[in-house]
Amino acid sequence: MRNIDHFIGGAAIASGERQGDVFDPNNGGVQAKVGFGSAVDLDKAVRIALDAQHGWAATNPQRRARVMFKFKELVEKNIEELALLLSSEHGKVIADARGDVQRGLDVIEFACGIPHALKGEYTQGAGPGIDVYSMRQPLGVVAGITPFNFPAMIPMWMFGVAIAVGNAFILKPSERDPSVPVRLAELMLEAGAPEGILQVVHGDKEMVDAILDHDDIKAVSFVGSSDIAHYVYKRGVANGKRVQAMGGAKNHGIVMPDADLDQVVNDLSGAAFGSAGERCMALPVVVPVGEKTANELREALLPAIAKLRVGVSTDPEAHYGPVVNAAHKQRIENYIQMGVDEGAELVVDGRGFSLQGHENGFFVGPTLFDHVKPTMQSYQEEIFGPVLQIVRADSFEEALRLPSDHQYGNGVAIFTRNGHAAREFAHRVNVGMVGINVPIPVPVAYHSFGGWKRSAFGDINQHGMEGVRFWTKTKTITQRWPDGSATGENAFVIPTMG
Repeated sequence: MRNIDHFIGGAAIASGERQGDVFDPNNGGVQAKVGFGSAVDLDKAVRIALDAQHGWAATNPQRRARVMFKFKELVEKNIEELALLLSSEHGKVIADARGDVQRGLDVIEFACGIPHALKGEYTQGAGPGIDVYSMRQPLGVVAGITPFNFPAMIPMWMFGVAIAVGNAFILKPSERDPSVPVRLAELMLEAGAPEGILQVVHGDKEMVDAILDHDDIKAVSFVGSSDIAHYVYKRGVANGKRVQAMGGAKNHGIVMPDADLDQVVNDLSGAAFGSAGERCMALPVVVPVGEKTANELREALLPAIAKLRVGVSTDPEAHYGPVVNAAHKQRIENYIQMGVDEGAELVVDGRGFSLQGHENGFFVGPTLFDHVKPTMQSYQEEIFGPVLQIVRADSFEEALRLPSDHQYGNGVAIFTRNGHAAREFAHRVNVGMVGINVPIPVPVAYHSFGGWKRSAFGDINQHGMEGVRFWTKTKTITQRWPDGSATGENAFVIPTMG
């Protein structure tokens, strides 16, 4: 059986006796073992990172950018290998796996322009003979803790910018699908990054805590559930680290009476059920405004859901594949039962889905609820599966309140032809990322990604210039070059620029 080791100092390093199972979601079998590391393994990686980072930070930005260009080229060259590997451990279909890699590469492309992004500010003549300028400098050794649902994209979102600005990066990927992150680290080394600039350590909570407690790790980026994000944020900040911790989501799609219903149904099919709903930017709640809109939307959704093809991850005709493991499948099915018990109408039941020849695979069929109420626990919590809930609203104001009052505030979308309604919604909704006739409003790489409320802890978002700010610290210099005419008068008075 294949063993997945740490990638430390440019080489595979085995960990101790503790291991986790890596499943094949298509058949339910164990395909690999991943070693769970300890604080000792992490400290070895940190010491190597410290040695490498000083020289890397001293490398001029153009040369660091050339490494990022080469890394981008290598990832593109190996994208089919990466997509297949990703799909085999996660379960998402190959086309979706390619998209996972490509959205990560979008941030790598942004990082290729790091010489421009690192330019500071300069004021000539801020005072008599005085100039003021600023520079951005790397933090040192930094770390990322990433989830299972995007094993290529989210690591690249983090380490692309962090490495480009001059840091050394230690990645702790999900133990559920850890192979792609290791392969990315190998490609970064092949691209010309020094050994120790991108390293991968595996593990569970023990490794997470070791990262949060290590004195030489200066910043941590995290993506995962909200409860763990809050824990990571509190423990990291208590240890003096800069922390961004992205949590869960319950994204809403508001459907106004004037919306293009055909487009809405097409968008919902992908946004709610694509990648088996295992996306923090999925659209698991749809809010039609008015009974007529709700009834028409429900009737239009039924044939669209019936046409969805659930298959193995390598099936080119499949719209989505299995979920990541048996525990997550059970969790989703428990939420479906919860919705039934709470009184929501189960219109389409995806439980008990079985694929011939893959009866032990972790498949969940598309599920649709109607008449879901905001008081229901199944609405309040993140299901993270192929489950779409219809929450009916009588008015625009009621529809606006639903995502605004929800504990999560990651993404939201409104479907309408009315520019005023769209503008009003975008300005007033209490959510971090808004789509107008765009079902999954993930910003492009040169903007930033981040939610509000319990969807994000910390003040700085991911990628774009926000990413540059997170992974650097600002130094401001005030300089004067005396011409020999100084008299020494007022030397004890606080200096001003007047």
